[in-house]
Amino acid sequence: MKITLLKASNDKKSFKFFEHIGAEVNIIYDLEKTDDKLSELINNNYTIIIMTSEVAGFSENIIKKYNNNSEIKIIIAPSK
Repeated sequence: MKITLLKASNDKKSFKFFEHIGAEVNIIYDLEKTDDKLSELINNNYTIIIMTSEVAGFSENIIKKYNNNSEIKIIIAPSK
């Protein structure tokens, strides 16, 4: 099981705790490419992806593809 966090490049507050303890936090510089980043993470065997609500708002695939997927868990956390 691989876990990662996903946030926008302009978001300086979300997931700070996780960054400080060494968790992998991926940063998206172009929010229009959120679905591309999700596909990349899933292709790299990430099974739990935690993302801010800001990033989730730019994805069309979250609900369509992964809502009922038992292998991939996508958790949407509020942006700070």
